[in-house]
Amino acid sequence: MNAPGESGWTPRMVALDIDGTLLKWVEDESTTYEQVPPAVHAAVHRVLDAGAHVVLASGRSPHGMTRIADLLDLRGHEQERLWVVASNGAVVFRYLPGEEIDVVVEETFDAAPAVRAILEQHPTARLAIEDRGRGYRVSTPFPDGELTGDMLVTEVEDLVREPVSRVIVRDPDSTADDFVALAASLGLHGTDYVVGWTAWLDLTPVGVSKASGLQHVCDELGLTSADVLAIGDGRNDIEMLGWAGRGVAMGQAIEPVREAADAVTETVYDDGAAVEIDRWFG
Repeated sequence: MNAPGESGWTPRMVALDIDGTLLKWVEDESTTYEQVPPAVHAAVHRVLDAGAHVVLASGRSPHGMTRIADLLDLRGHEQERLWVVASNGAVVFRYLPGEEIDVVVEETFDAAPAVRAILEQHPTARLAIEDRGRGYRVSTPFPDGELTGDMLVTEVEDLVREPVSRVIVRDPDSTADDFVALAASLGLHGTDYVVGWTAWLDLTPVGVSKASGLQHVCDELGLTSADVLAIGDGRNDIEMLGWAGRGVAMGQAIEPVREAADAVTETVYDDGAAVEIDRWFG
């Protein structure tokens, strides 16, 4: 790890995962919804008030991240135009609420060989490709609530006919452990992958991760990884936590994520992101 000593070090960039880090699910009598907890919202604004950068880094697609950025209410800050790392690092863009996203980087790859290999072992798996600005093109509709936007059913060969930035593979009849074993057994030459919270597999270009996307942002801002505090809770955060000057796992993170981090904070339900941010910007 390249974690700095605490003495005299203050992050110049804070990279935040979204689900399970920045956001938590809240249930009331009539509905379930996503919320940036007030303590986390206030902590993010303290980072910005101190002149440091906040970057959102998620496996979500770009259009699934802009509404989360809106919840941060960045108007009035110099960093109104937010840097965002989407699709597990395959897309890096800037966003100002009310305007179109400004894509800075988009990495693509030929996903067809990997998709065919996966379908040989999981023929009922569902596939999704981002249809930017609308939703997703899918081989079969995904369970409710798992994708944002519209779903347009499309033949598999048409989904991967052209290079893509990411393929989502989902099999509700399998488990996350099944997909970990599947990805390891296939080899997936020329393709990287991340297994999600369930039987959910993201296929990405080789070498692309949240860490590589954040490196693009650092290059634009004249920073290095040593300047970055990164906080996350999922398997797709492992590279980011190891890359950052200080990588912090959320309290509910699984053991491989905790092992990749320099420290572990409280859970998302105990405002763990705010607890860590306030060590530096309290």
